[in-house]
Amino acid sequence: MGIFSRFTDIVNSNINSLLDKAEDPAKMVRLIIQEMEDTLVEVRSSSAKTLADKKDLARQVSRFEADAEQWQEKAELALSKDRDDLARSALIEKKKCTENAQSLVDELAHTDEHLAKLQDEITQLQEKLADAKARQKAIIMREKTASSRLKVKKNINSERVNDALNRFDHYERKIDDIEAQVESYDLGSKSLADEIADLESDEKVDDELAELKAKMSVKK
Repeated sequence: MGIFSRFTDIVNSNINSLLDKAEDPAKMVRLIIQEMEDTLVEVRSSSAKTLADKKDLARQVSRFEADAEQWQEKAELALSKDRDDLARSALIEKKKCTENAQSLVDELAHTDEHLAKLQDEITQLQEKLADAKARQKAIIMREKTASSRLKVKKNINSERVNDALNRFDHYERKIDDIEAQVESYDLGSKSLADEIADLESDEKVDDELAELKAKMSVKK
C-alpha cells in the first residue's frame, strides 16, 4: 500500500468504530498511534521532496521563458538582416520553449493543488492523532481500574477465601461447643448468693408455718 493510500485510509477511518471492534482496545490505540506517527513522518518527507521538485520546476519555467525571449530577439535580428529563414527557425525554437514552459506551469499548478490537499489531510491526521493519544490515556486508566477490580473479584470469589471463611465457621462452632461444656459444669451447682437466697426463702416459709399454727391453736 502506498504512502498516500494508507494516509487517506487513516484520515477517513473512524477511530471509535475500530475501538469498538477491537478485542484489545489499548493495543489497537497503540497501533493506530504508531501508524499515524509513521505516516506523518513519511508524508512530511514526501512533502519536502515535492516542495523541492516544485522549486526545480519553477526554475525550469524561468529558464524556458528566458530562452523564449532570447529566440524572440534572435528572430528579430534575423529579420533585420533580411534572413527570413533564420527568423522562422528562431521562432520555431521560441515556440518550443514557450510550450515547454506552459507544460511546466500546468504541472506546477497541479503540484500546488496536491500540496494544498496534502496539507489539509495532514491537519486532519494531526487532530486524529491528538484524539487517539487522549483516548489512549483514558483507555489505559480504565484498563488498570478494570484489572484491579477483576483481581479483587477473583479474590473474593476464590475457593481459598471461601475455604478460609468455612474454617472460621468451623472454629466458631468449636468455640461454641467449648463454652457450652464450661456452662454445663455450672449446671446443678449453686453459688454462695444462691445458697443464701435459699436460706432466706426457707426462713420465710418457717415464719409462715409458725403463724399458721398460731392461728389454728386460737380457733381451738
